[in-house]
Amino acid sequence: MRKARLYRSVAVFAIIAAPAAAQDLRGSAANQPKDATQAASPNTADIVVTATRRSERLSNVPIAVSAFGQAALQNSGATDIRQMTQIAPSLLVSSTGSEANASARIRGVGTVGDNPGLESSVAVFIDGIYRSRTGAGLNDLGEVERIEVLRGPQGTLSGRNSSAGAISIYTKLPEFKFGGMGEVSYGNYNAVRVQGALTGPVIKDLLAFRIDGVASRRDGFLTDVVNKTDFNNRDRYFVRGQLLFTITPDLAVRFIGDYTRRDEKCCGAVYVDTRQKVDPTPGTPGDYAISAANPITGILRSLGGVLPSEGDPYNRRIAQTAGRAYSNLTTDGGVSMRVRWNLGATQLTSLTAYREYKSGGAGDMDYSNVDLVYRPDDGNNYRQFKVFTHESRFSGTILDNRLDWLVGGYYAHENLALVDNLQFGAQYGAFAACRAVLSINPAAALRNAANPGCLSTAGRAALTAGIGAIAVGGIDRLSTLSNLGSLRDVYRQTSENFAFFTHNIYRLTDRLSVTVGLRYTNEHKTLAAGFNNNNTICPAQQAALRSLLASSNATLRSVAGGIVTLSCIGNSSAALTDVALRDQIREGQLTGTGVVSWKPVASTLLYASYARGYKAGGYNLDRSDLSETVLTTPPASNVRNLRFDPETVNAYELGLKYSSRQFTANVAAFRSEFTNFQLNTFNGTSYIVQNIGGCDTSLNGADRDNSSATGGCAGKVGKGLVTQGVELEVGMYPTPDVTVNLGYTLTHADYARNLVGSKAGEPLSPALFLLPGAQMSNAPRHTVTSSIGWTPEIGGNGLRALFYVDGRMTSDYNTGSDLFIEKMQDGFFLMNARIGLRGDQQRWAVELWAQNLLDTNYQQIAFTAPFQGAGSQSQVQAFGSPSFASANSLFTSFLGEPRTYGLTLRTRF
Repeated sequence: MRKARLYRSVAVFAIIAAPAAAQDLRGSAANQPKDATQAASPNTADIVVTATRRSERLSNVPIAVSAFGQAALQNSGATDIRQMTQIAPSLLVSSTGSEANASARIRGVGTVGDNPGLESSVAVFIDGIYRSRTGAGLNDLGEVERIEVLRGPQGTLSGRNSSAGAISIYTKLPEFKFGGMGEVSYGNYNAVRVQGALTGPVIKDLLAFRIDGVASRRDGFLTDVVNKTDFNNRDRYFVRGQLLFTITPDLAVRFIGDYTRRDEKCCGAVYVDTRQKVDPTPGTPGDYAISAANPITGILRSLGGVLPSEGDPYNRRIAQTAGRAYSNLTTDGGVSMRVRWNLGATQLTSLTAYREYKSGGAGDMDYSNVDLVYRPDDGNNYRQFKVFTHESRFSGTILDNRLDWLVGGYYAHENLALVDNLQFGAQYGAFAACRAVLSINPAAALRNAANPGCLSTAGRAALTAGIGAIAVGGIDRLSTLSNLGSLRDVYRQTSENFAFFTHNIYRLTDRLSVTVGLRYTNEHKTLAAGFNNNNTICPAQQAALRSLLASSNATLRSVAGGIVTLSCIGNSSAALTDVALRDQIREGQLTGTGVVSWKPVASTLLYASYARGYKAGGYNLDRSDLSETVLTTPPASNVRNLRFDPETVNAYELGLKYSSRQFTANVAAFRSEFTNFQLNTFNGTSYIVQNIGGCDTSLNGADRDNSSATGGCAGKVGKGLVTQGVELEVGMYPTPDVTVNLGYTLTHADYARNLVGSKAGEPLSPALFLLPGAQMSNAPRHTVTSSIGWTPEIGGNGLRALFYVDGRMTSDYNTGSDLFIEKMQDGFFLMNARIGLRGDQQRWAVELWAQNLLDTNYQQIAFTAPFQGAGSQSQVQAFGSPSFASANSLFTSFLGEPRTYGLTLRTRF
């Protein structure tokens, strides 16, 4: 039935076809200027963009959009969207647990983490095709015509999951004149990158082709001292083929097929904080001290652990478990068809696409050489997406060209498969037993990692006398938990989405316009999941310790609860086997936009806008949320615990754009209010997904306490996150061969006070106690970008030199969504540079380049080291004794790239 519905939908939409970039019909009547908005600009940087699905000069588009042409991208060395952050101040892109994943943020807002159940709130389009996960944009892109960064909600035209903004990438089209390019680069870390393109006519004036290809290899930035190999290497290739049919001057069809293959060891993480924080004077607020040694590192070392980055994370040395230097294969490919057809005064645009994406997930998930937890390379660890999309738009002008109208429909069908088998390693049992003993009595003399239960002779006697034989037996069973866990967990999610939209611009006068847009979106998701797990220790512990769990003795309850938690961590339990989960969500949302724009003079545009955005709800694809407690077997009905609600945003913006021959300036003041913001947090054992909202009545600090039972909202739940600020972009072009660009973004992306974790007003997770009233993670207050390019002519004959430098300055921000102090990143400055010689019409070029020229050290994302201790300095300072008398958790981080440099040779013909 599901396939039948899909095929019927495809048949209906195929009749009327979907969107293409305006440049798809370059040279045809369909792409010629219709009015003054597309007329030639006195400034060559004022390029034509399609942010409103119409071809308009950047200076005439009444929304905040940054556009970068081929020259800017080539000079900065940007080959994927992550490197664009160097020249786009409101954009931040971070890699997380895999190069297959990424987190994009605009104006401080984005979706955190690697959980495939959460789609990005920054939508990514490549040649008009929606990519449901941002990591697809980390591929090499080949030659690019331009990239547009649309800031603020773009729900009317870009659909759901663009609540923070959208990134649109437009690649080079086929030409009816034979030509091509070739490029070879060599750099440090043995980096080799080869790129080529060929285009030309197949049938004169009727059919043209283009082929792009990129292959790159590079050694990794991290050295694994155990496996004697490098991590974060690069080994990938990409190919894209295109055909462009110009059937008539009014009808053209563009076909695109592309394929990417990556086989890389990614991503290694270094230790950035291994200290233990203690409360020296219990009851003193904000008091903490550093212990002489962290017992967690002592336990690791007693099991043969090495911490090569301890004290200096930027030595870029890591230690993975012997034999587990995994390389994962990622493949991404698809086909699409674009149609643009002028039907008299009406234009039909169409795009239909099918894509498949698969990425392996094997890895040493504790990021240490002690064998704690891993995903084996056995074919049972991957995420896979199969996506069909289709969009149709009709547009035109009526009422004597005063009304520019557009209506359309959209359909998408996605099948997501997540296959997982996270297993405890051979040393987990010994490590967990040592952690249990440590939590009961920190005296080192009581522990011996080589003994059952990690107990020395004296320790066994002392603990038997103190907590009893039943509890000690639980610790002994805990030490046997090795090489057990998930054998194959399967999550299958199907998403079906359709939408209808309209976007209309009415010119009240030649200088005053009003824009109104609306979109209705209907989303239907179904989830089916099943589990196969051989961790029999977990249910055995629950049975054996039942009497202690129900004891009136608080100490015994705490000890028993801790032992069971370590046995069942992340809800890894054989009790999950054969528990089938099924659920479905259906939701509908109305979004829209309204803009008033005015051009008092030809060079200046003023506008004010409102937009409502929407990000679809879904499922947390992590078993830890199947039950509210690991102490009970999760029934199938608890599948509803995996749900999270849709995220909505109301956004307001005032803007000014100015453009002259030698100067451009764009200024925007913005405010966006997010309700049910979808926050994903890794707490060291599992993913916590909550919808962050603000209660309209005071919680009296209960959202900042250490309890998951307090802080519920009996009133109305509203906005939980507000981002507001000012953006400034300036371009100066004093001579034809000098370009200066400056950008500045001031962003206050702050959580509201009195936070709750759902629209129903459930209490905020105690792990998120720092959020109320705080600055959001990965949202620096100040970001400044700058670039200077000079291409002076040398000696005639078209020979030119190139001198280029760009920089990005970022103020302090926290890289962890729980805002723990160990995850802070100080402000830093990055610089890129390029010098070279270019022949006439750039037929050849020789360039020397450097990325991160000053070799600045910085981190992308810091996180709590999986399973390695508990607690943060932040918790010690906030809660002190007894709950957090000490915090011994280790913290790890994915680092930014070090300095790279090299030589590029390029030719065009």
